[in-house]
Amino acid sequence: DEEGQDEEGEGGIFEDSEPEEQEKEEEKQNGEDVNSSPPPLAPFDHRIVTPKPHQIATYYTINREEVLGGGRFGQVHKCVENSSGLTLAAKIIKARSQKEKVQIQVYVEGGELFDRIIDENYNLTELDTVLFIRQICEGLQYMHKMYILHLDLKPENILCVSRATNKIKIIDFGLARRYKPREKLKVNFGTPEFLAPEVINYEFVSFPTDMWSLGVITYMLLSGLSPFLGDDDNETLNNILACEWNFEEEEFKDVSDEAKDFITRLLVKSKSWRMSATESLKHPWLSDRSLHYQLNRKVNTKFTLQQNLLYSKQ
Repeated sequence: DEEGQDEEGEGGIFEDSEPEEQEKEEEKQNGEDVNSSPPPLAPFDHRIVTPKPHQIATYYTINREEVLGGGRFGQVHKCVENSSGLTLAAKIIKARSQKEKVQIQVYVEGGELFDRIIDENYNLTELDTVLFIRQICEGLQYMHKMYILHLDLKPENILCVSRATNKIKIIDFGLARRYKPREKLKVNFGTPEFLAPEVINYEFVSFPTDMWSLGVITYMLLSGLSPFLGDDDNETLNNILACEWNFEEEEFKDVSDEAKDFITRLLVKSKSWRMSATESLKHPWLSDRSLHYQLNRKVNTKFTLQQNLLYSKQ
């Protein structure tokens, strides 16, 4: 997972501290207990981000002609570290003063997960989906252990490390929040298709809010369909509140029962009944090696899946 770097350009690491005992007890009472054991080792080395007041050209050469992406607060360009030749990404942030702020980040060249799976030359299998979802769960498990909510999980915010592997990274922590049970966090933002019912109702959000989004992503990767997508945002939100969805017969005919059960345990309106990230990793669909062996033997071209996903994005 990428470190939490917000849209305002204040990069760094989150505090590695234990939640207060009162917060833990309140969380248990709310049915949102995160295992009290120490958080798992991060898949990256923590580091303190220290601003450098010098000219950016002293350390990096930015290719301002090559835009990798952009948003409300600036653009991301490809750049090269002068001392090593390493290719990185430079996020140039708009500032009120004449000086610009630049964040140097890891360059992930594989592109969005969404773009990969709609590629006609990419054969997405159920086992591929298992690999993707398991990594997302591992990332969520770590974030939730550190009391961080992502709150904007969607295929566009999952990047492939390279085009040759199935390794991924969770990105875009611009909407992420540190979860403090005593503050009873509410939010009113996100992408309609992936919003949990409690967000739409402006109720308290917590770890299960991310797990709902994971359920939507899993459904989409397996079928190419968005379970709650309506003709407009209002219809989509109403579909989510009704929590009416099903396994379309044609798209799910070759999908395992374990995968369907996995989704069923996430797309639950009552957040206290959804699986946690830790529970999800223990679910047979992600953990049963004999099942994975069976899935590996299945041959499924997934042409219909890719066409559905492409239509959904359009």
